[in-house]
Amino acid sequence: MRRSRPLCLLLAALLTAAPLAAPAPALANEGGKKKEEPVTYFALAPINAVIMRRDGRRGVITLETGLEVKDPELMKRAQASTPRLRAAFAQVLMVYAAGLRGGAAPDMDYVARELQKVADQVLGKPGSKVLLGSALIS
Repeated sequence: MRRSRPLCLLLAALLTAAPLAAPAPALANEGGKKKEEPVTYFALAPINAVIMRRDGRRGVITLETGLEVKDPELMKRAQASTPRLRAAFAQVLMVYAAGLRGGAAPDMDYVARELQKVADQVLGKPGSKVLLGSALIS
């Protein structure tokens, strides 16, 4: 299929002009001072657990998690409790993976609910939200 020359020129012009049409970032305050937004999210290092594959061999499930916390005081507590949160999350994932039938797909909604319960226990009160990233089985 052969394109006409004017159509190719129009397409090339649009592609080169697209970055120029992007909006410029606006400043938060006048005078060029940026207002710092409080940190409301932090990611934990991925956690792993051993699972059984359909063929009977062992595999690994890797889960990326993070916490969203709106309350600044609870956020400080959550960041200080990162090792305890990771240990508790790993324990939940290991227990769940040990009971998973070989080759069965994991129920990530159940895992998310259990991780939320554990996060509330570790932090001492509700107010955080556990967010799941990717779940990889290899």
